[in-house]
Amino acid sequence: MAVPSFLSRERIVARPGFNRWLIPPAALAVHLCIGQAYATSVYKTALVNHFETSLTAIGIIFSIAIVVLGLSAAAFGTWVDRNGPRAAMFTAACFWTSGFLVGALGIATNQLWLVYLGYGVLGGIGLGIGYISPVSTLIKWFPDRPGLATGMAIMGFGGGALIAAPLSRQLMNWYDPSYDGTAGTTPSGGAVAALFLTLGLGYLVFMMFGAFLVRVPADDWKPAGWDPSSVKQKSLVTTESVSARNSVKTPQFWLVWTVLFCNVTAGIGILEQAAPMIQDFFRENGTSTVAAAAAGGFVGLLSLFNMAGRFVWSSTSDYIGRKGIYMVYLGVGLLLYVALATIGSSAVWLFVILAAIIISFYGGGFATVPAYLRDLFGTYQVGAIHGRLLTAWSAAGIAGPLIINGVLDTQGTPGELVAANYRPALFIMVGLLAVGFVANLLIRPVAAKWHEPKATTPATARANPERSATR
Repeated sequence: MAVPSFLSRERIVARPGFNRWLIPPAALAVHLCIGQAYATSVYKTALVNHFETSLTAIGIIFSIAIVVLGLSAAAFGTWVDRNGPRAAMFTAACFWTSGFLVGALGIATNQLWLVYLGYGVLGGIGLGIGYISPVSTLIKWFPDRPGLATGMAIMGFGGGALIAAPLSRQLMNWYDPSYDGTAGTTPSGGAVAALFLTLGLGYLVFMMFGAFLVRVPADDWKPAGWDPSSVKQKSLVTTESVSARNSVKTPQFWLVWTVLFCNVTAGIGILEQAAPMIQDFFRENGTSTVAAAAAGGFVGLLSLFNMAGRFVWSSTSDYIGRKGIYMVYLGVGLLLYVALATIGSSAVWLFVILAAIIISFYGGGFATVPAYLRDLFGTYQVGAIHGRLLTAWSAAGIAGPLIINGVLDTQGTPGELVAANYRPALFIMVGLLAVGFVANLLIRPVAAKWHEPKATTPATARANPERSATR
């Protein structure tokens, strides 16, 4: 699929002396916008009341968006690698904005299927393309610190809700004065429709800023003072190249896929039900009033830890290795989930700390996985490989909400649930993290038969994006 010349990769090759530290802000401009997906719980109850339907039916909106995210990232990953980040960011902005506008129309006309189509499908395409758009470029600008580079950008996706949650409450209060953002008040459907319209147009401006700021390095560029031979000294890190087509034939790809699926499904279990979850946990022991007050900032706090985890843990992986950091995400995360299910309702502060650390691991898993793929498969088509891997996020986007909402729908009425109603779902998450932990332990270097010939270069990758190894 051809792109206009002003969006092409050739037009955005950086000139000598370009400051590579301008690339993370360009990536953040996109990721902070599409990270709004994590703030859907802010208006979830309003949509349940407006459409007179169930939590599961409204949760499907988020699930569709995440499923389409993974599918579009897989489908367009090679296109993004070939045409460059500007074309990808521009396209993502158009789809993301269209999703909000169509979703607003669906809410205003009381047509839930239009919200599925808008925010779910169109918005999901924008999510997928926008999410992977800067990853390959960042890794090439920061070959000396790939974990730091991807963490800087992808933390924006985790932090998007930190901005979107309070902004959404304020806008909905503006559009519906009867809603004041506290527990017990719910905005009208019209207020949510107006919110969608406002966010869509605002995000368009910021994403276009990122699209026209971004640049790609020249093929022969490398950071001053960096020795490429130092890469060989690190465990599991290759200087070879594996094509996107061949990567999916390796057991390493599917083991990393399993690791990501398990980590994401467990995290979504908390994020997707964040705001009401803290109130439900403390309904029995007389601290529901305290929890209700805390719930207002709980989504924002989780977003802060989601964002911080993407930067801190991903940067840490540059020192202890990608395999080591995933042992922390999954092994320690498993223990934290057990604690959340068993003693998490004993005190509000304990619940908040446990949930926050779990979400920091969730975010860290997302930010670290592009560097993990770079270690295993090289930089040749890492963006396209990352796109294919995000189908794990699609699967988790279905599994996570279905598990949490499905269990809760069988336990009682929303607004009347207690901590015990969440325990079956939380222990399912414990089992998933155990599976992911084992999968991570099994990861080994990719066999030489999957490596591309040494003549392969970034230029030939763009000219022949699906080239297979001939060895």
